Amino acid sequence: MSLHEELSAAHRCVEDLTQRVLRLERALGPGIETRRLRGDADRLRESLALLAAAAAARPAEAPVPPDLVQVPDTPYDDRLWVDADDEGLGTRRGPAPGTPAT
Repeated sequence: MSLHEELSAAHRCVEDLTQRVLRLERALGPGIETRRLRGDADRLRESLALLAAAAAARPAEAPVPPDLVQVPDTPYDDRLWVDADDEGLGTRRGPAPGTPAT
């Protein structure tokens, strides 16, 4: 997700939380618990607005393309494979240790 999409999703979640807290406050009454919860939701909304403003003030960074590695079409030097075995195929010197010969 892009930064804008993340901020939008967070904003929707905070707005949903605020609406649910208001419903709880109507159902349970204006006690200390619901006032604290409403204050917490308000602070979340304010903090998210500050974060969005800071993100908007920051210059947009162009995505950095990954470094491409050129692989030559020429065959590899056989000396690279002197001590190598093909997994699952056994060794060049016969079947892998512990496997019955076919």
